[in-house]
Amino acid sequence: MLVPGTAYLAAGRRRLGAVITAVSVLLAGGAAYVVLARRDDVIQWALDPDVLLGMIVGLAVVALGLVVVLVTSYKMLRPLETGVLARLGGALVIGVVCFSIASGSALGAQNLVAQRSLVTKVFAGEKSKSGTRPAIDQKDPWAKLPRLNLLLLGADDGEGRDGVRTDTVMVASIDTHTGETALISMTRNFMRMPFPKDHPLHDEFPTGFWDSSKPGEEQPNYYLDAMYRNIPPRYGELLGETDNPGADVLKLSVGEALGLKLHYYVQINLAGFEQMVTALGGITVNINYPVPVGGDDDKNIPPGRWLQPGPNRQLNGFDALWFARGRYRVPGGDLARQARQRCTIKAIVERATPQNVLTHYKEIAAAGEQLIRTDIPQTLLGDLAGLGGKVKTAKIRNIDLDKKKNFPNGRNPNYAAMRTIVAKALAGTPAKSGQPSKPAATPRPSSPANPVTPTTKPSADPADLADSCAYHPS
Repeated sequence: MLVPGTAYLAAGRRRLGAVITAVSVLLAGGAAYVVLARRDDVIQWALDPDVLLGMIVGLAVVALGLVVVLVTSYKMLRPLETGVLARLGGALVIGVVCFSIASGSALGAQNLVAQRSLVTKVFAGEKSKSGTRPAIDQKDPWAKLPRLNLLLLGADDGEGRDGVRTDTVMVASIDTHTGETALISMTRNFMRMPFPKDHPLHDEFPTGFWDSSKPGEEQPNYYLDAMYRNIPPRYGELLGETDNPGADVLKLSVGEALGLKLHYYVQINLAGFEQMVTALGGITVNINYPVPVGGDDDKNIPPGRWLQPGPNRQLNGFDALWFARGRYRVPGGDLARQARQRCTIKAIVERATPQNVLTHYKEIAAAGEQLIRTDIPQTLLGDLAGLGGKVKTAKIRNIDLDKKKNFPNGRNPNYAAMRTIVAKALAGTPAKSGQPSKPAATPRPSSPANPVTPTTKPSADPADLADSCAYHPS
């Protein structure tokens, strides 16, 4: 059983036994070599739909061949003069082994099918369209690209919503050599969002996306979180051919606001976020103040309950969603929510270990199909997977855009100052943006909370997510 083909040799079928034994040894040795020495190639193959299809067929052929060899080996070597119990025992052993091979191969095939479905349905194929996707050298994509800038969108398009609102807008700027990642959060009520001067949308909004006839008024329809749904219906012809005009609008505008070239977007459906975290088996976060589950500030509807403070809290998918999005009467409002969203991303990165991902792969892949939209091409997936391995072990930090100086409210943010902060931070020079103000005292939840004693002190470096996401309640 350990070396298929040796039974044929023992039974006197030397030529056939030599061939099958040689094939078995070569397949086992080749597989070991590929896994140990050609890991990057394995990742590339696992992200190529055509290769995945070949893997599925190949796995079925190998499993069937192995079962045939084992059954015929047993028939050739079993003693002819044995009792009924001995024959039943031998048949039972072979049956169990063959069942193990068949079930293991079926599980592997199911994972490969799920992987192929995920790759083909989520990531951009040859027929996809985008007005903002760059042309990157496929042979060595990071050679001339020191930083990869991804736009991360949280689309809140659930029941009762009027269209899609991107309440979460972040940029992840990744050093392609080290994997060190900087996260930049944009506030959802930013107005006057700019466009590149060489784009037609700049001609329509030369002073940014807002209604200049009402300068003193709050304009929710001109917020950053309204651009995705409001601009394409009116100015879609200015965006060219694209599969997701709303995402292209935000890539252009957010990139201009921060002084960055945004290469790709990854859009997360917040309703599907719960399913993804559940598939991962939950996440672990530190909660430094009561976080509301539900609630509506505008309608003065209190939350049903609160996530209580404490270190290393285990959150299921539902609670993780509200940890990332809850803001009912939370001091700091959107800024506090943005900080928790960065910590949520960090927790997911930590949770997505190879062992955990493989164990729950079918569920994760199924959740991914419902959860993610992106313009990342399939041809770049292998290189991105390699870069993702670096991100997991590298530092993740935050770039503070300095609310106190640059956007006391969202009506007229200082985008020029933000661009300076981002440029200095990514160049390795600390920007003199001032330390973020300490959050105001947190009100007690509607239900009494147990007193919590801090176990660690806040870090002196608020940009380090490992420190800022640690347990240090105010």
